[in-house]
Amino acid sequence: MEKQIRRIGVLTSGGDAPGMNAAVRAVVRAAGSKGIECIGIRRGWNGLINNDFVRMDTSSVSHIINKGGTLLYTARSEEFRQVSGQDKALSTCRLLGLDAIIAIGGDGTFRGALELSRRAAELNYTLTVAGIPATIDNDIGCSHYTIGFDTACNTAIECIDKLRDTMQSHERCSVVEVMGRHAGYLALHVGLSVGATAVLIPERKLDFERDVVEKIRRARLAGTTHYMVVIAEGVGGAMEISQRIKDEIGIDPRVTVLGHIQRGGSPSAQDRVTASRMGYAAVKAITEGAGNCIVATKSGQLVTLEMEEALKMKKDFDMGGYQILEALTNNCGRL
Repeated sequence: MEKQIRRIGVLTSGGDAPGMNAAVRAVVRAAGSKGIECIGIRRGWNGLINNDFVRMDTSSVSHIINKGGTLLYTARSEEFRQVSGQDKALSTCRLLGLDAIIAIGGDGTFRGALELSRRAAELNYTLTVAGIPATIDNDIGCSHYTIGFDTACNTAIECIDKLRDTMQSHERCSVVEVMGRHAGYLALHVGLSVGATAVLIPERKLDFERDVVEKIRRARLAGTTHYMVVIAEGVGGAMEISQRIKDEIGIDPRVTVLGHIQRGGSPSAQDRVTASRMGYAAVKAITEGAGNCIVATKSGQLVTLEMEEALKMKKDFDMGGYQILEALTNNCGRL
């Protein structure tokens, strides 16, 4: 039995990720196919507080599936963390007649959605919320994959491949910092893909002699004269790692911090398809009365999880990829 949903809001919040536009497009068009009106909330939860919205239809989301960033803009809102801010947001929801909100982002976005729904219930207003995971860090506990991760990996790989050309020409060591405050998924996938000499991730306690110095030594003994060290930003600053290499080995590395370039660019096929599937599934879930939920991936399949339980889930880092990296570099110092 489908729940009667007449009008929904869609927003993007937190850090942007390639594929967010594809997800917005899917939500708007899936809603339209069911006769549901869709309202775009601009600048995340701030938009609900400040009445920043726009009506959306199938034509308004044409030609955005290939664009990076988010046409709805994104922001973080300190005011929304307070009950007073949530009440302002609910006033906008009442004004617009929203029956549901689909929020595209990360854990913070989903927690905000859940708090808003709970506050609405306290005020005798029914507001269903659904979440679509989108972050290049791939660090949402309930989902094996998040929108934007594949594109961010490909962007970093392309940059490092070009960087390695000049490093090889000058026989230098390069230390490259990729994003990932508390998660090493991006660093490990990129490191495996570019044939890094060493990869440093937050999930593995750093032993500098073992993880960096000895790997560079083995690479040199194998005849290599240029070295690529990929680190996640959560491990420590690239400058600090570079200085330690200089102090302990005598090599003077060049440091590259890829930074926010990893968040931009046209989304990959994987991110476009995943975003489209998740957007459709989110609309389907709220119209079928699934309640507050998150659309996630498990072993390549889409699943709909109850939001409160989903937010309690933890993602165990799969060290299998790191073991592969170790096996492929231990004997020669490079892939």
